[in-house]
Amino acid sequence: MKRAYVVGVTGGIGSGKSTVCRVFTERHGIVVIDADQVAREVVEPGTPALAAIVAAFGQEVLGSDGRLDRARLRSIVFADPARRTELEAITHPAIRHGMRAHVAAVRDPYCLLGIPLLAEGGRHDLIDRVLVVDCPEALQVARVRERDHLTEAEVAAIMRTQASRETRLRIADDVVVNEGDTASLAGRVDELHEMYLQLAAAQA
Repeated sequence: MKRAYVVGVTGGIGSGKSTVCRVFTERHGIVVIDADQVAREVVEPGTPALAAIVAAFGQEVLGSDGRLDRARLRSIVFADPARRTELEAITHPAIRHGMRAHVAAVRDPYCLLGIPLLAEGGRHDLIDRVLVVDCPEALQVARVRERDHLTEAEVAAIMRTQASRETRLRIADDVVVNEGDTASLAGRVDELHEMYLQLAAAQA
């Protein structure tokens, strides 16, 4: 059986990626695979990736419960590009394998694959089409400040580590402009849903 058609969903912090994905699920029952969740799954206790991380970075990256101490690991790789590359060489293949396994389990014509840093990491060969959730940067800042209780400077610092709005839009096959309330997204989501069904059928 051919795998589901995969739409990669991305957007900057505060753009409303999760909201758009939720509307697809609520209105049309579409499966959403979250790359961040997959990244957590592949380093659970007992996984090969966690064993490899411990072998490379030492027992100190484990908490008392045997789980990965993300803060500790982050502090090790944050200031050392070589160690970060070493970590990514372990985690990235495991995450790709995990995403493929999730997609293989989908029995619908298409699914959404949420990848926050898709523009930064390059287009994954699993992705058939890219949907970018976009909104004005001032609205991104306002949403994140309210949601995460951060200062404007803190939000700006996070945004500087991400691809620019222009870079994200350049990789987009489709765009959802999310600058209103959730109800305003319904029409655009319905339109995209019909198109993705047609694309999935054509690919099949």
